[in-house]
Amino acid sequence: MAKHEIIPCERCGTPIECKANSYTKCQCSVVQLDLNEMQYISELHDGCLCAKCLFELQQEYRDAMAS
Repeated sequence: MAKHEIIPCERCGTPIECKANSYTKCQCSVVQLDLNEMQYISELHDGCLCAKCLFELQQEYRDAMAS
């Protein structure tokens, strides 16, 4: 059984276990992003992000849209 790669979150540097080949088991899958939120985040970051950063960026986007 292959181990998943440990990489730093692109935004905060926290080590995360990347499970791109098993997305439903990856920590980032707990954040439910709509298409606009995904586009916003992908314009800011290219790599993997931890769930905490994804939640923060989702809220940042929602706050900006509410203004």
